[in-house]
Amino acid sequence: MNEAAQLGSQPRHRVLIVDDEEATRLLLARLLANDMDVEITLAGTCEQALRLGRSYAYDCILLDLMMPGIGGFGVLSALRANSPNATTPIVIVSVLSEPDTVARCMQAGASAYLIKPVERNSLSATVRAQIASRMHPDA
Repeated sequence: MNEAAQLGSQPRHRVLIVDDEEATRLLLARLLANDMDVEITLAGTCEQALRLGRSYAYDCILLDLMMPGIGGFGVLSALRANSPNATTPIVIVSVLSEPDTVARCMQAGASAYLIKPVERNSLSATVRAQIASRMHPDA
């Protein structure tokens, strides 16, 4: 048994970040990587997100709403309907802040909603809480 296992270190979690803006993807990835031991996968299109989401179960997905193609709502619905990520926490990260939009996302299966620009501590705390709720659903 290695030293990290003996110390009870947390396992590395896989996070998928979906946003059509490269600068936003990279910023979210950097913020998470600075605060958590995560393996991050980036997707810049809805099609790429669906392909990745259908081939691997992530521990958490960060998803932008306003994207070309089927958009974030379409990705959310497709992942919830039929994929290894049907129960994966999906955190919407969007500039849209209207209560109706937030409610629509939550009804469609989003686990949490963050409004851009995202504050570093809020991002990390939300992702940690979502992963913890998945790991310990009865807690």
